[in-house]
Amino acid sequence: MPETAPTSTAPSAASSSSPRRMTGVGRVLVVVYAIMALGATGRSFVQIVREFDEAPLAYSLSALSALVYILATLALIFSASERWYRVAWAAIVFELVGVLVVGTLSLTHPELFDHPTVWSGYGIGYVLIPLVLPFLGLWWLIAHRRGRPTEVAA
Repeated sequence: MPETAPTSTAPSAASSSSPRRMTGVGRVLVVVYAIMALGATGRSFVQIVREFDEAPLAYSLSALSALVYILATLALIFSASERWYRVAWAAIVFELVGVLVVGTLSLTHPELFDHPTVWSGYGIGYVLIPLVLPFLGLWWLIAHRRGRPTEVAA
């Protein structure tokens, strides 16, 4: 009888936590990432088609940010899988580094960015959402990491 209690509670706890990863804040986070993906994709497409030769670095960075937002959105949606969880981490860390590097360079070396990008000025054109979003994404990933020790077996 003591052997059945631990085995019956452990699988139910694991199975109930895995499918419920995308609720509440997680869903809002995915929606915001999806909106950023659409906005950055649209912006970069128009910029590249109309005036790529005027600011190729800036417009290429806008396209890169669009790809990062698309990847982060998909990775968060499927983050119940260990592989997608790791992809989410990589995409969001890359996003954070990109926002910080491009944001800093756009302020210290404005001549590199003849035209604004999604991440220039730390995302000031998007109400600083590109600066705040990766921190929220990383917080959510940490709070919902797989295999987190919840109980110590004695």
